[in-house]
Amino acid sequence: MAKAFTKLVARTSNTKTRRIAAQRTRELLAEMVLSEIREAIGKTQAQMAKAAGMKQPSWAKLEGQSDMMISTLRKALRAMGGELEVAVRFPKGRVRLKQFESEPAQAK
Repeated sequence: MAKAFTKLVARTSNTKTRRIAAQRTRELLAEMVLSEIREAIGKTQAQMAKAAGMKQPSWAKLEGQSDMMISTLRKALRAMGGELEVAVRFPKGRVRLKQFESEPAQAK
């Protein structure tokens, strides 16, 4: 006779196991690439491209890049509903770079 999955999990896991699994889940969610973020918020490349004011092939290319301009990354993250925060880790601590948190002032 088949048992309900939730009953099986409850019987085979304990508080420590669930705590470890929850921590690992938080770690995995804290480290995502753009395509994973897009999928997690339930959007298609076409939807994100439209929100960012670009074409879908351009968005697809953007998702595959590991090197891009800060302004491009900021634009993509804003289209997803996020804000860019740039931080640097040093041996003695972490420093947030405030100059990348908002759009630069337009040159006149």
